[in-house]
Amino acid sequence: MESVWHISEWDLTIRVLISAALGGLIGLEREWSNHAAGLRTHILVCIGSTVIMLLSAYGFSAFVDEANVRMDPARLAAQVVSGIGFLGAGAILRTGSTISGLTTAASIWVVAAIGLCVGAGFLYTAVLATVIVLVSLFLLNKIETQMLRHRRHHELVIRIIDHPGVTDEIFTSLELEKIRIVHVKFSSEKERKADQSTVIITEMRLNVKTRNQKQLATAIEHITSMEHVLSTETGFLKVAGNPKRMRLNKYEEETLHQ
Repeated sequence: MESVWHISEWDLTIRVLISAALGGLIGLEREWSNHAAGLRTHILVCIGSTVIMLLSAYGFSAFVDEANVRMDPARLAAQVVSGIGFLGAGAILRTGSTISGLTTAASIWVVAAIGLCVGAGFLYTAVLATVIVLVSLFLLNKIETQMLRHRRHHELVIRIIDHPGVTDEIFTSLELEKIRIVHVKFSSEKERKADQSTVIITEMRLNVKTRNQKQLATAIEHITSMEHVLSTETGFLKVAGNPKRMRLNKYEEETLHQ
């Protein structure tokens, strides 16, 4: 009778290939959505966790008959669950009030779990989990987008040269497009021009709410075209799917040195 502590090279190869395929399916969705952790990252994580599971379960079979050795096939696998956190943390980015990468971090963690299942031989569980993950990433994302399309908040970051009437003009542009301002935060700094004179640069962070992104885009275009506006950025604070960040124009710092 074949020992439970041994696995054939053929079975080992099949499990690693299945791991690459399942991890690749989830990674392909992340790659398609233009995320940093994409196809290759998810394949590597899934294969890595599978190999660790195989090593933990079968890699020390030569010591099974030793009197003072106790086999624990879950010992190395347990370290994957906690150790995969550093990859997930690296995928999460925070810019102001905007947090992105949470879904990708979660997908990396799930892919590691799928890899462990494949390595342990729970192939049905691994395939089932992969299907559910793909459904949640594709289908539920679309459903969530439709459900929350009227509850979107955005953050606007506007850098301006401090000049009388500029902020009022910005607020008026937003009001004309029926964009409600929830919160505003100002910060200022002095910068020196080429002629040694100083100019005050003010950064405005606005938390705004709108039901129509076209109205927001129109307002931003108008604000960007204003004489004393240096740059305008916007990022989704609450939006179905993955938060995105869009820079509408580059910082025009050269205007300060003319």
